[in-house]
Amino acid sequence: MPLDLRVGDIVKLKKKHPCGGYHWEISRTGIDIGLRCLCCGRKVLVPRVKVERNIKLIIKKD
Repeated sequence: MPLDLRVGDIVKLKKKHPCGGYHWEISRTGIDIGLRCLCCGRKVLVPRVKVERNIKLIIKKD
């Protein structure tokens, strides 16, 4: 069952981005998840399965 991820949520991943940041904002959902690094602003598109395996913490946006 897929995690309840919504646009605007902040997730902390297990591995850090090359810039040094761990926190990402979800910018797109679906079969692929769009993520934006909160440290450097880089945007990436990652398959949902890979993202769900690497999530350490979900910070919900109200």
